[in-house]
Amino acid sequence: MWYKTRVSEILNISYPIIQGPFGGGYSTIELVSTVSNAGGMGSFGATELTPQQIVDTSNAIRSLTDKPFAINLWVSERDNNLSAYDEMAYEKLVKIFRAYFEELDVPIPPMPLVTTPRFEDQVPAVLDAKPPVFSFVFGIPSADILNECRKRNIKTLGTATTVDEAVALEKAGVDIVVASGFEAGGHRGSFLESAESSLTGTFSLIPRAVDKLNIPVVAAGGVADGRGIAAAMILGASGVQIGTAFLACAESNATPLHKEKLFSPQVAHTMLTKVFSGRLLRAMRNKLSEELHDHEKDFAPFPLQRFFLRNLQPKIVADNRQEYMAFLAGQSAPLLKHKDAASLFKALVEGTGGILKA
Repeated sequence: MWYKTRVSEILNISYPIIQGPFGGGYSTIELVSTVSNAGGMGSFGATELTPQQIVDTSNAIRSLTDKPFAINLWVSERDNNLSAYDEMAYEKLVKIFRAYFEELDVPIPPMPLVTTPRFEDQVPAVLDAKPPVFSFVFGIPSADILNECRKRNIKTLGTATTVDEAVALEKAGVDIVVASGFEAGGHRGSFLESAESSLTGTFSLIPRAVDKLNIPVVAAGGVADGRGIAAAMILGASGVQIGTAFLACAESNATPLHKEKLFSPQVAHTMLTKVFSGRLLRAMRNKLSEELHDHEKDFAPFPLQRFFLRNLQPKIVADNRQEYMAFLAGQSAPLLKHKDAASLFKALVEGTGGILKA
């Protein structure tokens, strides 16, 4: 049986299919519990949650499922150069975006204050909540944190965008590596080198990581149907993590317009850009990402860039200026067919089984 793998055994799930964690408010308790109840593993992106919200969210998920689920955090939730960012640099940023603020009739804001929760404050809440799985991107938690997870029987999943990152995660004692190719939607979780120099495709990254590691590898990026799962398994992956296909489901917290766009011709045209947050992510091409591509060296560090652009958001939404909206999507989004998580999961399982049996 194709679904009896090291990943399904370690995570105690029926099928080695993991719903990708969505930061930015896209995650919902309903989506996580639906995927977990179907036999996979739902994941909640908690990087913007306060410690108490992390505990409350874990409890709420448990009220809807008794199956394994993951809470996901960003180890590096702020760029290293954020503390050195000054008013002179901010003036450069304002100059780049001034025309857009004027076009939308939005006043230029003062340099924003970064008020997002810190990883070191969130981790104790994760340990207290004791989710079955703790997953993370943008780095490796300390040895003390990983030891505390083991004491509490919390399994750990770390994301790698290169083979070197995968090896580092194994050496740190992580249970499972999620190997994420550049086809994936959303942020690139690179941490050893820049995201721009860590762009390996999923189906090159998977067999290379499998050959190097003793722990199981989960394939992420470009997987949207049974064909992608079957291909990943043949290349040696012990499971898959799927993001965009679940983001398009009714249970996610993506806006109705975002979900509509994921089934539109526009979804075939994505690009990697820093314009929306200051960190490299994949989204559908739009006016901002195309016109400002050559200015990326002058964007603000993460998450200051995102805080800056949030000032435009209310007017963009009120005026339905879709050319300025960020629609995250992976490269395999044109393959999407399902609009609810239960039918998607059923199709993934049946499609994979049919292909591998044949």
